[in-house]
Amino acid sequence: MSNKYRTHNCNELRKTNVGQNVVLSGWINKKRDHGNLLFLDLRDNYGITQCIIDRENKNFNELEKIQLETVIKINGKVVNRSTETINKEILTGEIEVGIETFKVLGTCKELPLPVFSDQEYAEDIRLKYRFLDLRRKKIHENIILRSKVISFIRSEMNKLGFLEFQTPILTSSSPEGARDFLVPSRLNPGKFYALPQAPQQFKQLIMVSGFDRYFQIAPCFRDEDARADRSPGEFYQLDLEMSFVEQEDVFDVVEKLLVNTFKEFSDREFLQGKFPRITYKEAMLKYGSDKPDLRNPLIINDITDIFLRDDVKFDIFKKLVNSGSMVRCIVTKNTKDKPRSFFDNIDKWAKDQGASGLAYFTLEKEKEVVGKGPIGKFFSKESLEQIMKITGAEIGDSIFLACDKKKDLEKITSLARDKIAKDLNLINENSFAFCWIVDYPMFEKDETSGKIEFSHNPFSMPQGEIDKINFDNPLDILAYQYDIVCNGIELSSGAIRNHIPELMYKLFSVAGYSKENVNEKFSGMINALNYGAPPHGGIAPGIDRIVMLLANEKNIREVTMFPMNQNAQDLMMNAPSEVSNNQLKELNLSLKLKK
Repeated sequence: MSNKYRTHNCNELRKTNVGQNVVLSGWINKKRDHGNLLFLDLRDNYGITQCIIDRENKNFNELEKIQLETVIKINGKVVNRSTETINKEILTGEIEVGIETFKVLGTCKELPLPVFSDQEYAEDIRLKYRFLDLRRKKIHENIILRSKVISFIRSEMNKLGFLEFQTPILTSSSPEGARDFLVPSRLNPGKFYALPQAPQQFKQLIMVSGFDRYFQIAPCFRDEDARADRSPGEFYQLDLEMSFVEQEDVFDVVEKLLVNTFKEFSDREFLQGKFPRITYKEAMLKYGSDKPDLRNPLIINDITDIFLRDDVKFDIFKKLVNSGSMVRCIVTKNTKDKPRSFFDNIDKWAKDQGASGLAYFTLEKEKEVVGKGPIGKFFSKESLEQIMKITGAEIGDSIFLACDKKKDLEKITSLARDKIAKDLNLINENSFAFCWIVDYPMFEKDETSGKIEFSHNPFSMPQGEIDKINFDNPLDILAYQYDIVCNGIELSSGAIRNHIPELMYKLFSVAGYSKENVNEKFSGMINALNYGAPPHGGIAPGIDRIVMLLANEKNIREVTMFPMNQNAQDLMMNAPSEVSNNQLKELNLSLKLKK
């Protein structure tokens, strides 16, 4: 559809348009002055068209001086490019438009950052001038990708029989999870709403209301610190819930959706068909993390018992094991010819992470199996053969060992697994590796207070027959809780929900909540469950993280239109900001700031 601003967009003209008079509008992306000729790339949302004007044209001098990123309208004729100037990188690369007249639609001051380049630039400048940053090709395409992904997901969810509903933004504060953002109520002095950390209770209430399959692209608000894969403040998730389902029914829906979505928007390969199911316990042992990157082939093994043998003389580890520490190791294949610097660099790196380092040796064969390297001499032939049996290591392989208490050991071996794989170039970057982490413990013990707490989602259904659950050993109770992970990034947590009020009271009592506490904090939920609740379950994959993976970005801010900085500040809109005394008075609030 043409109007006074354009007959075509800047990605539309082809050889078939040669000879036509056209009107284009857009931003001046780039200029190249060849003396008697001025080349100008005009850019809009859709693409770029090269325009050209010669010195004979009365508009030449004015266009020559004009600032990049000025918005202009041009009238001109489509002509063929000469063979040597054809640009196969862009769809309009076979033609150009000879400018006859032009008009400035929007002037532009001197730019604080370049728009025609995708070079790295200081984040504070990028976020302050985000409207300019969003014009840059890569990030502009990321945001368009995000829109297309969300539209595709909506369509797929409809095909899978889900109905889209919207849940409230102003709700009650939750005692579990991250910090809430609180909103003071003018009409109810001294009381506060909370912005939802997730629509958790509402989506369960939708199931109790008799709707069978619900979803929404839900905004969620958590007062958390920023990370590369987590925005401070707000984020979006594909929130979904299903009635009369078991765990595998949820998995089936989510796998279909993710496979279709990732195949639609990326040509990277899938490393598995059906997503593997890995128990939480197995994940923490084999990968040191419940967010394993399965593109990495390295596996962690526990070899603590080796250090109980009399023929192992590595006394530093033996003493630590006797005082309750554990030993785990990582085998690297065919690394006997690696220079000493390779091993020493990894040991130094581990010390930089706050660990005591990574001990190592290489398996070689002389008359018998021997360990070569700084600690190889402390192991007998028989102990080395036992290590080979446990780990699957072979002659020519090297073994990195760490010794510590369980939690610290998991942390360093997980980091080391990623570090070593990167140094050895073992990760297939052109692939996606999904997995489900299952069988999470219902409870965990706080290391400082010793208090029993919910480990994941307090509304989850415990595993096993209800009348046979041993509440005297709560740390042994497993739940129908699960995470979906891709390339080491957790996309979502989910669970089969506890829909039985008496069981909910029992589980909350283990975590220190009285029946009155539960009735007060979760009144809507617990009340509804008393009126005929179906078995139900769900999950909520993060939209931002899905798009981040598809765009092959390392930071979530690269796929978020208007993100905050690390300190949860919007530099463009100056938020958060101070408010007037009149606003505070209306809300019955006064400030008492810490010095």
